[in-house]
Amino acid sequence: MPQIPLVDVKAQYASLLPALKERLAEVLEAGVFILGPNVKAFEEEAAAYLGVPRSVGVANGTDALVLVLDAMGIGPGDEVICPAFTFYATAEAIARRGAIPVFADVDPATLNLDPQDVAGRVTSQTRAIMPVHLFGRPAPLEELAQLGVPIIEDAAQAFGARGVAATGVASTFSFFPTKNLFGLGDGGLVGATDEALADRVRLLRFHGSRDKVDFELVGYNSRLDEIQAAALRLFLPELDGWNRARREAAARYAELGLGEVCELPEDDGSHVYHMYVVRSPERERLSAALTAAGIAWAAYYVTPLHLQPALKYLGHREGSLPETERASGENLALPMWAGIDAATQERVVSVIREASALRALGSR
Repeated sequence: MPQIPLVDVKAQYASLLPALKERLAEVLEAGVFILGPNVKAFEEEAAAYLGVPRSVGVANGTDALVLVLDAMGIGPGDEVICPAFTFYATAEAIARRGAIPVFADVDPATLNLDPQDVAGRVTSQTRAIMPVHLFGRPAPLEELAQLGVPIIEDAAQAFGARGVAATGVASTFSFFPTKNLFGLGDGGLVGATDEALADRVRLLRFHGSRDKVDFELVGYNSRLDEIQAAALRLFLPELDGWNRARREAAARYAELGLGEVCELPEDDGSHVYHMYVVRSPERERLSAALTAAGIAWAAYYVTPLHLQPALKYLGHREGSLPETERASGENLALPMWAGIDAATQERVVSVIREASALRALGSR
């Protein structure tokens, strides 16, 4: 097991353990586990935090995407534009509805959707654009909105980032334990700027029924658990502080000179660093040095979505999304969490610097 983890989730909630145990004990004492008072309260608190009229708690971030697509009536023959440099769930949700994922390339500086490339892929069948706020950096929502197509924000990695949830008809979130706002297992949320859409999502999440007697739609069984909502209500007030700590840690990596040996993530002032991902054509060498030093790392989306076996039917070939494919081969995630200490970051940078120096010596 690495001496330095990629993410230390427990470090974030360790100081909250007594309060967390008390919250969970209250749920156990009440004996209400499905759509109870904590779910209702968290939905209201999350909506207020996000600045949207309504939010709906669901089972996970993937279901949040599927439910929004269903609520919008998106299905067979419809096209939804999304990135290929993201987690599989983004395109999977579109395909699950029988719709067609249309992949657009990314901006090499931000790794988010390139609005110009997106514009060239809009057709009469395009029903939505689904940008991902990748690694915690908000996508270019203003530019994408100018294309006149409804936006569904995949914000699974960006709860708390400035500007997220305000533009799309809906935004979707995941509370997977490594996220900026995390639960104690799976959980998800839909934030909606359209109240009618929120009502339909709420109906769909419970078998298309309002009362468990009459069923108006063919729906799903996708509810946020009461025990998760209790934990999330405790964590939500901590989120701004946690995100500030992540931004401070990102700035520290830059101050330590990491940018001298690899390409740092571009910061626009709103990035919340769900992951701290640098780029280097020497990823293999750098990652090997990190492993040898007992430091965890990750490379994300090494097989981008347009080249995944399950999506082969879409007909994409290698080279069709050049910036996406280059990012897949160069990205390297380094240790990042709220509260990571300076000494840990110094060690990470020292190992990368040493590996880079050895490469330079070897090339002489």
